[in-house]
Amino acid sequence: MKIAVLGTGVVGETIASKLVALGHEVKMGSRSANNEKAAAWVKKAGAKASQGTFADAAAFGELLFNCTLGTGSIPALEAAGKENLKGKILLDLSNPLDFSKGMPPTLFVSNDDSLGERIQRAFPELKVVKTLNTISAPVMVDPSRIPGEHTVFVSGNDAEAKNRVKQFLTESFGWKHVMDMGDITTARGTESYLLLWVRMWGALGTPDFNVHVVKKG
Repeated sequence: MKIAVLGTGVVGETIASKLVALGHEVKMGSRSANNEKAAAWVKKAGAKASQGTFADAAAFGELLFNCTLGTGSIPALEAAGKENLKGKILLDLSNPLDFSKGMPPTLFVSNDDSLGERIQRAFPELKVVKTLNTISAPVMVDPSRIPGEHTVFVSGNDAEAKNRVKQFLTESFGWKHVMDMGDITTARGTESYLLLWVRMWGALGTPDFNVHVVKKG
């Protein structure tokens, strides 16, 4: 596939590198066409890797990954252009983390709204699927880093888009337990979980952990 990865940080580079390793053509998008981090990644990743603006990447990709910081997600998608997003699936990995007061972060949207919902409202013709936002970047693409069974979540309004994302997570990234939370409003729960996730990171001393959902019967 041709896949767009929006964002040049740790999450963006980890996702993009895994996708290239799987044989996909990947264009990393950022605010400028000659972003230094993106250029360094392209040089390292090889022939199937390329870079461009957010608009370049969104136009290129059949499937889109939002790996931007939560504060920059909607501006990045605005820069990508609604015409380049229309009808496409966006795996939204972002979280509404606010570091303005230092660590631990707070959330700049919570309770009765979520960043996933804000993105869906801003781009109604985009099929937003919130996923992979509850784990560290290395675990996103290699769940075997964590021993035993553990769970990744998906939230979104479009059932077909969620099914495609679940299939992708299973077949490409190796996830065995994908839990469909429901519509995009359920992103309120997975985004709010980040407050607990950050505290568990501090208690465990490593980001290499996850949770597994089990139910009676």
